[in-house]
Amino acid sequence: MPRFVFALAVLATPALAQETTLAGTDGKSSLGTIPCATIAGDALRSCNAELRRRDDGGATLAVGMGNGEVRNIYFTDGIPDSTNSTAKLSYETRGDIMVIFVEPGEVYELPKAALNN
Repeated sequence: MPRFVFALAVLATPALAQETTLAGTDGKSSLGTIPCATIAGDALRSCNAELRRRDDGGATLAVGMGNGEVRNIYFTDGIPDSTNSTAKLSYETRGDIMVIFVEPGEVYELPKAALNN
């Protein structure tokens, strides 16, 4: 199976640069880091992440929360529509970045282009 590699860099804020890196592993999944905050009020930090593409065209973003837990965010047609949390999920687009919110204070930033590759 052919392998691919892509890397994307983003600025989370002008004062604090956070980098998103995703490297292809098998043509369907990508491993790397994304900017995230898993506790309300925390600054963004780099979190280990895996973006898995599903056969139905959707995707799952699995993010290590740093406490042994993994937050799964499920996408349909490039839109986050559910998570493995029972909390409210919302998102907004800031330029080329999709910012995903899981109440009460989780924040995840993902380049929109990552969902298209």
